Amino acid sequence: MAEVKFDPKDHQHIRYNPLRGDWILVSAHRMKRPWKGQVEKPPDETIPRHDPKNPLCPGNTRANGKVNPDYDSVFLFDNDFPALLDEGAPSPGPSEHELLRSESAFGKCQVMCFHPWSDITLPLMSVVEIRKVIDEWATLTQNLGSKHQWVQIFENKGAVMGCSNPHPHCQVWASSFLPNEARSEDSNQKDYYERNKSPMLVDYVNLELEKKERIVVENDSWLVVVPYWAVWPYETLLLPKQHRLRLTDLSSQEKDDLADIMKKLLTKYDNLFETSFPYSMGWHGAPTGDYLKEDCNHWQLHAHFYPPLLRSATVKKFMVGYEMLAQAQRDLTAEQAAEKLRDLSLEHYKVKKQSESSQ
Repeated sequence: MAEVKFDPKDHQHIRYNPLRGDWILVSAHRMKRPWKGQVEKPPDETIPRHDPKNPLCPGNTRANGKVNPDYDSVFLFDNDFPALLDEGAPSPGPSEHELLRSESAFGKCQVMCFHPWSDITLPLMSVVEIRKVIDEWATLTQNLGSKHQWVQIFENKGAVMGCSNPHPHCQVWASSFLPNEARSEDSNQKDYYERNKSPMLVDYVNLELEKKERIVVENDSWLVVVPYWAVWPYETLLLPKQHRLRLTDLSSQEKDDLADIMKKLLTKYDNLFETSFPYSMGWHGAPTGDYLKEDCNHWQLHAHFYPPLLRSATVKKFMVGYEMLAQAQRDLTAEQAAEKLRDLSLEHYKVKKQSESSQ
């Protein structure tokens, strides 16, 4: 009997995630099975440009009675229901037992609206408008990072990701401590740097540029890949091509190029199933606060995009069962996902339909 040669598109295997220090099971052969799971009605995408009941719209009153200004660009305000407060919470004091540990935590939570219109999302905004969002992200990192160890910028897009207000916005949580994900990435990047004398994700960018198997889109300053160790079906990693620690380190040209590549990536996401593609995304860069005085050259700035959709606009991946109790698992390989995204048009499907209907 002839020996079967391993093919990652057909044969099960596990892949290592060097950022987290864990493994993922890849079961590519399962893509051949028929789908008989949950099917949902596609969500209604009819969103009013201005809803008087939406607390994020210009001129509207929020739950705490404050009235939003009639903003015409980005708008930043303190979260009305923050998970972290900068003051007012007493310290829990010494832990009574090593199995019952607690420590004090403080921070600041803010909300940032990208645009005054509720019926628009980042891929439908102009590159100039997206650049204003990036400028504000850098300013937030600078201001909040001066006194907080970690500044987490993140966007939850779509109701399936817990976004309760259909309006283009993100959140910023700055904390007095390194969260679990940041702590894990810090430790693993540092270990790699000490062994190889170069930053992990700088080496990874060069490796992906050489192999060209998982690239989705790139420009002069940035690269988007479906990472080799991706967990979510169409997960992507956005990386600068040069060594940059934080958003505050980006040049003006790099910010322009970032706006360009974000629009392209998110347009491809929406075009995949011709829907407003849901995801959670967030920026990870070198820690701030006290870490600003330390050598953080093992870090490389990057953004994670975690979209849940798998087979259509209504069929999503669930992290249940084996994933919750053992380890992450995926069917579609990173290479297959990257090829699907790479081959999609850079013209947004809504723009294309509007153009066709006007002819």
